Amino acid sequence: MTSTCRFCASPLHQTFADLGMSPISNAFIRADSPPERLRQRANQGEKFYPLHAYVCDRCLLVQLEEFETPSEIFNAEYAYFSSYSSSWLEHSRRYVTDMIDRFQLDAQSQVVEIASNDGYLLQYFQERGIPVLGIEPAANVAAVARAKGIDSLVQFFSVETATQLVREGRRADLLLGNNVLAHVPDLNDFVAGLKLLLAPGGVITMEFPHLLNLIQQNQFDTIYHEHFSYFSLLAVEKIFAHHGIVLFDVEQLPTHGGSLRIYGRHQENQERPIGENIDRLKLAERSAGLEEIATYHGFASQIQAIKRQLLTFLMQAQERGQQVVGYGAPAKGNTLLNYCGVKTDLLAYTVDASPHKQNMLLPGTRIPVYAPQKIFETRPDYVLILPWNIRQEIMESMQQVREWGGQFVVPIPELTILA
Repeated sequence: MTSTCRFCASPLHQTFADLGMSPISNAFIRADSPPERLRQRANQGEKFYPLHAYVCDRCLLVQLEEFETPSEIFNAEYAYFSSYSSSWLEHSRRYVTDMIDRFQLDAQSQVVEIASNDGYLLQYFQERGIPVLGIEPAANVAAVARAKGIDSLVQFFSVETATQLVREGRRADLLLGNNVLAHVPDLNDFVAGLKLLLAPGGVITMEFPHLLNLIQQNQFDTIYHEHFSYFSLLAVEKIFAHHGIVLFDVEQLPTHGGSLRIYGRHQENQERPIGENIDRLKLAERSAGLEEIATYHGFASQIQAIKRQLLTFLMQAQERGQQVVGYGAPAKGNTLLNYCGVKTDLLAYTVDASPHKQNMLLPGTRIPVYAPQKIFETRPDYVLILPWNIRQEIMESMQQVREWGGQFVVPIPELTILA
């Protein structure tokens, strides 16, 4: 292993999680009719890469190697659209209200979102008359935002992007990014770009899954080839401070199994003092051992336990003649299924609310994806919820499953059957 840390450039040789070989998480295989075309596509080869997460023993940043560039991952057929989760839309709506109230945003303010997807969040600022700009690298997704009237730049964010926007006279009073920081291969360039684009009195907010939750809740399936880094507050604070951005507040959120929302400002701006939440959470991370390399080494045994639980459940259900199907086609589900070696013999199919994933085959496992109605037609015994972070939303939308005695199964943090 000769790779170096993407923040501090130290050699990487400490393993955090080795999940074997896995394809790119959202590289779905199209399963169009007619049947002969489906057979042709199903016989196509796929690229698999080592899904091996390392931890830097100098800065304690957990990270994956880069095998494909972001431009190859976020291509013209990128399959993830944020607006298909009602709970995520509600989370975004609340965020907009909170930011407007807390930072007195109005028609004179400029809000910029990096990785703005299909306009799922900026639409709520726009409804309040606040100028917005989305920066989104996936052209097919950005087109949906533009159809809503949301100004969207199809580009990867970088120092070059920030310089271009500043040259045009656009600086951000609120600069936000939800679940984008983990997707950035060049962290130093990205954070340096944030520093450039932020207005002198502006605020940055970034949301990302919390590494502490990943470890404590066995959330290994959030490791996949689209993410590049996994953050604790201790690690992310060092990265932002290196580029002149001070983190003055942090919130712990329930989204994605437990996320952080950090608040940053220019180091030169002394108007927003560092709040108690920062020191409190750093103390909690230290108490949990996140400054000790042994904590990271112990994660592998937790992963193996989940694999044994899932495979035992699926094989026993098959022996009883019971059918198990999936709900959802998230990136995390593809990590789980590929790591555990689950194919159609154990999981007949999965369904997803997004039409952009329906009539596709999951990468690696080749499990077909249908519309949710398929579950009501086949009446399976169990529904394995792959996006476990929105399990309540799914169970409410699929409550009819219980009418024929069907049960829901959640694989993380441990396999649980929910009647």
